[in-house]
Amino acid sequence: MLHGFEHVGMTSSDLDRTIWFYCELLELRLHLRKPQPSGEVAFLDAGGGMLEIFAPVASIERSRDIPPHEAGMRHMTFAFSDIDRVVQRLEDEGIEILERPRLAHNQDMFKRVAFCRDPDGIIVELAERAASRQ
Repeated sequence: MLHGFEHVGMTSSDLDRTIWFYCELLELRLHLRKPQPSGEVAFLDAGGGMLEIFAPVASIERSRDIPPHEAGMRHMTFAFSDIDRVVQRLEDEGIEILERPRLAHNQDMFKRVAFCRDPDGIIVELAERAASRQ
């Protein structure tokens, strides 16, 4: 029996900076942070699942965008009640905004969306849910 979505694992080049982005700017909550033999790991609670962020001792390259014709994770999405407020906070901190708030293409799922990049270049979608999903 499925209990629910648990977590997505990702790699960070700077764990402090990544925790700052997701916790201070996007309001996730740090649940656990601890050293590992080859780096450090943190779990951030997103309300309906977690982000597992691993920061290896070795340097890593910036994330690359996955083209539509290639398998892979293209972006991750977080739901907010007011994406205008979140985008303004991100802009105030100098975060790269890819798309300012606009009407969503799939109105059955989302009312409005915006896109930005996290500190390692991963695309993050900010969404306001459709009324039917409130």
